[in-house]
Amino acid sequence: MKAGIMGRFSALRSRCTGLLAYLAADTRGIAAVEFAMIMPLMMVMFFGMIDVSMGVGADRKVTMIAQSMADLASRYTSVNDTDVANFMKIGDAMLTPYAADALTVTISQVYLDPGANGLGKVQWSKGDAPRDAGSSITVPAGLIGKDASSNVLANQFLILAEVTFAFKPIIGYVVPKAGMTLSQSSYTRPRQSACVYYSPATACTTKTSP
Repeated sequence: MKAGIMGRFSALRSRCTGLLAYLAADTRGIAAVEFAMIMPLMMVMFFGMIDVSMGVGADRKVTMIAQSMADLASRYTSVNDTDVANFMKIGDAMLTPYAADALTVTISQVYLDPGANGLGKVQWSKGDAPRDAGSSITVPAGLIGKDASSNVLANQFLILAEVTFAFKPIIGYVVPKAGMTLSQSSYTRPRQSACVYYSPATACTTKTSP
């Protein structure tokens, strides 16, 4: 009796061992299994790359718009409302294919006050989010001209362009679906004169308080 049970157990074990060996050697469907395992990661990478690449592209456009707005304004000896409106249209066109309704552009002229160690003072500011005239701006130290005694030189003006863009991803796998605000500022010096007048002004003003 005992020998019969042991025999049946041995036979069952042999069949199980053979079945396991057969399954281990059977590679049919392995590609489908591997694909099912890696597909979620592939989807995240694919859609994430779309979001990231679009975000990088939008950020690059914001930088280009800021540089272009400052450069355009600095080429004039005087500007008026029509000129600024045209600058804004150019900025909107540069943002294509992104929606321009999420773009804000502000162009300001900044006076470097020698009496305040070169602290920037807004002389005029136009655009979507204009600054108050006479308000203060901390200008990068490398843009403040000084003499050999480290005294701030007089009659220094800068054109400042500030751009922000509310970027929202199409998918939102990597970049938050709520989006993010991209921003860039760019300074240039007036090219044709000491400052850029805002018509009807015909002289460089030095307003240092609101």
